[in-house]
Amino acid sequence: MKSNGPILLARYLALACLGLIVYASLHPFTGWQVSGVSPLAFLEGGWPRYWTVFDLAVNILVYLPLGFLLTLALARVPGRFSAVVLAALIAAATSFALECVQVLLPTRVPSNLDLVCNSLGGLLGAALAHRVGPRFFPYWMAWQHRLVAPLPHAELGLTLLGLWLLIPLSPEILLFGAGDVRSVFDLSGAMPFSPHSSLPMETAVIACNTVAVGLLIRLLTASKRLACFSVPALIGLGLIVRSLSAAVLIAPDQAFSWWTPAVQNGLLAAGLILLPAMFLPVGLRLMLAALALMCGAVLVNITPPNPYSAVALASWRQGHFLNFNGLTRLVSILWPFLALPFLMFTPRRPAESPDNVSQTRTEHALEPFEQ
Repeated sequence: MKSNGPILLARYLALACLGLIVYASLHPFTGWQVSGVSPLAFLEGGWPRYWTVFDLAVNILVYLPLGFLLTLALARVPGRFSAVVLAALIAAATSFALECVQVLLPTRVPSNLDLVCNSLGGLLGAALAHRVGPRFFPYWMAWQHRLVAPLPHAELGLTLLGLWLLIPLSPEILLFGAGDVRSVFDLSGAMPFSPHSSLPMETAVIACNTVAVGLLIRLLTASKRLACFSVPALIGLGLIVRSLSAAVLIAPDQAFSWWTPAVQNGLLAAGLILLPAMFLPVGLRLMLAALALMCGAVLVNITPPNPYSAVALASWRQGHFLNFNGLTRLVSILWPFLALPFLMFTPRRPAESPDNVSQTRTEHALEPFEQ
């Protein structure tokens, strides 16, 4: 296991966070037009006419993790405060560039207040990372050596799992139903919705995606014993996210409205497959995970759209949640096509056990913060 594992993970997460911010800031990417207004005109604007404390808090909190992750990712840069300064400047520059581009989108309103809040969030995140970094790195190294399999790109796999947890946040998306590209290409369903005919297809979609995710978790877990806990725990976390999103974004009494017969059957089928599959050799597990991922992506594109999804979307796709909905849908569309190459290029043979990793690697991870 490389001693710069925490830095690699921070770099992957920082890139993912940056991409998500860019997408959410420019969604829905339609209606581009040149209005003749200077891209810098928003800098001279006064205090916005319409604003809320919620708006200010969101603009700060969205950029806080970006500043935090960028600081950790830049920890190798010489100088005690260089990473903090660079991270804060990158966050501010990102916000400035996006505000300028929003001039071309009639649905977006660039604001100097947004720029200030975003920059403040990036600075706070950078300062927090500088403060906790010396403690974060050694704890992360110890945790990674103990729990994470010594794969060449384990940090990328962990980033994919983090992105996967965004998929159940959209109540209108079939549970774990990643890879649905019909909205991108404006395609209609292959067949009309019918409760009886759609139930087996929805069950298969949920089962395939759950198996793929479960085997990815198993791949990233250091031992079989640990996998017996981590696989159900992370899948269970995805179900908790689903319930919380339904309760917050739709209505509290809809928290478990997604718990349908298709979900129950799909999770049961996935459990029966995962139980023996977790003990297969690495090569067979990778093949099964890739096959389940591809089957799930194909099936979700021919499964008839559930009318409940349209109702759920109409009930929460308002205000700030419009951009949030576009963001989660983007992740759900791209996730299988990002996870599949990771599975394909993962070594078929287990790497050297992390038990013999030298303690000097942990000490080496502290060096950037001790300059």
